[in-house]
Amino acid sequence: MKIAYIYDCIYPYIKGGAEKRIWEIAKRLARRGHEVHIYGIKWWSGEDIIEREGVFLHGVCPPAELYTDGRRSIRSPIYFAARVWLPLMRDDFDIVDCQQFPYFPCISSKVYSILKGVPLAITWYEVWDRYWLEYLGKPGVFGWAIERIVLRMPDMIIPISEKIKEDLKQIGGHDEIMRVAPNGVDFAKMDGMRADGTKSFDIIYVGRLISHKNVNVLLEAMYLLKKDRPQIRCAIIGDGPERENLLKLCKSRNLAENVVFLGFVEKDEEVYRYLHSSRLFVLPSTREGFPNTILEANSCGLPAIIVNGEKNAATGVVRSGYNGYILNLSPEEIAEKIGIILRDEELMQSLQNNSRIYAGEHDWDIIVKNLEGIYGDMMR
Repeated sequence: MKIAYIYDCIYPYIKGGAEKRIWEIAKRLARRGHEVHIYGIKWWSGEDIIEREGVFLHGVCPPAELYTDGRRSIRSPIYFAARVWLPLMRDDFDIVDCQQFPYFPCISSKVYSILKGVPLAITWYEVWDRYWLEYLGKPGVFGWAIERIVLRMPDMIIPISEKIKEDLKQIGGHDEIMRVAPNGVDFAKMDGMRADGTKSFDIIYVGRLISHKNVNVLLEAMYLLKKDRPQIRCAIIGDGPERENLLKLCKSRNLAENVVFLGFVEKDEEVYRYLHSSRLFVLPSTREGFPNTILEANSCGLPAIIVNGEKNAATGVVRSGYNGYILNLSPEEIAEKIGIILRDEELMQSLQNNSRIYAGEHDWDIIVKNLEGIYGDMMR
């Protein structure tokens, strides 16, 4: 098969869950003999089209600001959607897989699909529905509307979790054109890595520093934990518009000796070593699709603590009491649960063992074989 993936952000130049998913799938499909292309913004210097590990990366336009006032820019995806159409039209593909958010490139992909007679898949990461109105106020009605318009475009919708599939059905998605393909993890590679012996942390967070990730709640939990555990340590990996606010909060809570901001870590292997050097992974986000970071943490034997949220599909990844816990967005509740786990070595050992088992069931090779079957069925 000749497959095109459409998304404005390309891994490893931009690191997030969607970017990582596309890359891990693309390079494995290439290894299995398929021709795979990724169309995105040109985040690199040099040629517009480059090849990495058998995958062709197309930079269709110069970089644009992804965030405005801490929110995903609207201008950037419109700009990308307008620029991706012509380069895409120059080639012929068997399958086009466009990522659902930020919506506008789905329109360009649909036009290509119609003109070339090629089946279109849209991979769906999260359902916003009425959250658009909370997020943008009255202008959110446009986001609400375009989400429903895009829902009717593809020949196949690929939700990344069962929860997202159910959420899509609630807003009019048809079960017969939806096939779930969850995120995965390179389990053997991560399980085989070892900790950096020079550093150790009780808690680690990996992700963008943006408002809905609620890293401030984790810091407030650290403030409470420090009262009984003065030496408790937390690593924060990632960058984003909330960084300065979080640094100020650390200073006001006197957490400078307890919390280390490691910023954007370029190499995945380094992130994995930090995970192996930690004991618990905490992701207090209230809005997620299927976070790769939970599986990566589980692969390293770290139970994951996440929070309940109507738009948090991560609750379908963590089995509370098995490979982590699902809690309320409360510094007190998070701090209490962390304290219990850190004190109870038998509980910690059980959670660690279960986490590795769960991660092993989501190895990328298993996910890609399933996705290959979905694409094959679309071509029949």
